[in-house]
Amino acid sequence: QVQLVESGGGLVQAGGSLTLSCTASGKIDGISARSHTLGWYRQAPGKQRELVAYITKGFRPIYADFVKGRATISRDNAKLTVDLELHRLNSGDTAVYYCKRAYDEDDIDAQGAWGQGIQVTASS
Repeated sequence: QVQLVESGGGLVQAGGSLTLSCTASGKIDGISARSHTLGWYRQAPGKQRELVAYITKGFRPIYADFVKGRATISRDNAKLTVDLELHRLNSGDTAVYYCKRAYDEDDIDAQGAWGQGIQVTASS
């Protein structure tokens, strides 16, 4: 069955770096995550969930303005994984981060599946 499992979260000092990883296993309508858009969202307490970055089937990366220049999203289709590197973390990055697999080649907003979420805390 379809499953998204995140890892790599935790407590990091402000100014530090973190790498999140998500493994997107299983097939939907016979299609694996190799053919789907993969991305990362985050949600801080009392705030709306917001898109951080995503990467299309064709390896095109797109970033939210608040992480441009300090984030790198990548995917490994052999491992069915998507990684998010975050650098120069600040307290505003503290949130639960969610991996999303969208059932579309380039539209992160398409119907998809979500991971359970993983906590990232940047100490200030």
